[in-house]
Amino acid sequence: MAEELHIPRHIGIIMDGNGRWAKKRGLPRTAGHTKGAEVFQKITRYCEKIGVKALTVYAFSTENWSRPQSEVDAIMNLLRRYLKDAFGFKGENFKINFIGERSRLAPDIIEKIEEIEETSKNNTGLILNVALNYGGRDEIVHAARSLGREILSGKIKPEEIDEAAFESFTYTAGQPPVDLILRPSGEQRISNFLLWQCAYSEFVYMDTLWPDFTPADLDRAIREYSGRQRRFGGI
Repeated sequence: MAEELHIPRHIGIIMDGNGRWAKKRGLPRTAGHTKGAEVFQKITRYCEKIGVKALTVYAFSTENWSRPQSEVDAIMNLLRRYLKDAFGFKGENFKINFIGERSRLAPDIIEKIEEIEETSKNNTGLILNVALNYGGRDEIVHAARSLGREILSGKIKPEEIDEAAFESFTYTAGQPPVDLILRPSGEQRISNFLLWQCAYSEFVYMDTLWPDFTPADLDRAIREYSGRQRRFGGI
């Protein structure tokens, strides 16, 4: 990565195209998810290497439960496998968070998630947010409910609520703003991902399917990001 490029502080990635990757090869969709999980590990390490401060990956959305039960089960079993080894990041300095509504997840998955968060909470390297049973609208509702409870308890007055107060109840509170959102696979939509955080994010869409995604593809996205002027509503 050339030094003159501006490295985003926080990158969001919609890891899309696993199923299509498998179909093109005559493989079951689960093979695409397995390959995609391997790519996730490589890209996470590469983000740490080039100086990204936070990475948020879209692993499983609130809408993904509508997929065939066999595929959902396979994804959850794959997740169990990777959770068992802390995504393969044991001994590395990543601070791992899981963002999203956990109540629908299996108890053993919740237990492992909490264990990983606890053991990595004092790490000082890359912040890795894994969006699991996550939806952007659901996150906003969650934050609004939390603020409502603060009002009812008398801790805050309605007129005191501003953007900073609201953001303090989002899943990524205290982290750098999301500078770049990347979606491989050729699709060009946000799919309910980081709706609050993406207000001034730069978007890069790429035709590469996620299981084929490489550090060189990330370099290419960052080059495009670096060439843009970010005005944040100004001139």
